[in-house]
Amino acid sequence: MPDPFIHFDAVHKAIKGNTIIEEVNLQVCRGKIVALCGGNGAGKSTLLRMLVGILRPSSGVITIDGRSSEEDRRQYANLLGFMPDDYRFSAGLTAMDTMLFWAKLRGLGKARTQETLSMVGLADTGSKPVTSFSKGMRQRLLFGQALLAQPPLIVMDEPTNGLDPYWMESFVKLVKQAADRGQTVVFSTHQLPIAEALADRIVFLRDGVVVQDIEKEDIHNKFGSSSLQEAFNELFGIPMFSSK
Repeated sequence: MPDPFIHFDAVHKAIKGNTIIEEVNLQVCRGKIVALCGGNGAGKSTLLRMLVGILRPSSGVITIDGRSSEEDRRQYANLLGFMPDDYRFSAGLTAMDTMLFWAKLRGLGKARTQETLSMVGLADTGSKPVTSFSKGMRQRLLFGQALLAQPPLIVMDEPTNGLDPYWMESFVKLVKQAADRGQTVVFSTHQLPIAEALADRIVFLRDGVVVQDIEKEDIHNKFGSSSLQEAFNELFGIPMFSSK
């Protein structure tokens, strides 16, 4: 394996004495798309929040391109764009206002802001406040801000919640384009078809434990199936029901 771009080294997280993430060791190479899959409470969001520096590991080290957030938080943050699973937008601000705010933090101008809003289909929302947007529109705005600075790493927590079928297709296309440019993508999802459409690699989590870390192309050999859903069912002991 080439030198990893992302490295989780014996990463553990406990909150108030409760273990959320058992010891995790993961490596992700540059330009790869990795999906974290698992049920509610599996630890997906916690793992991503530690990766982006919102949470600190209780023990262990996370590095991006050899840097940790403990050494230089600003430099570390500049390596990534993060799409959270939810965000409380400021009342009265439009999509342009909101994106310009994020652009200023990144040292970017209006041209890149307009380009990014066009990419996610929000260039024509005018004076409509973001707080009146549908769930899908808010998701697209959050996705846009993660893409805004074209960072080496894009991290997304349940990015397709609320997206309609058209924007699901556009989302897949934009993420693949980012990977083709050499950007690395790590995202969590409950939607296995999205993981199957996008990811080079699937990391299955259960109760804070990595129960399977597998290249998508190896799923058939491992589970005797080309379907990620069937692999998930077998791995997590979910019975398959007959249609008869």
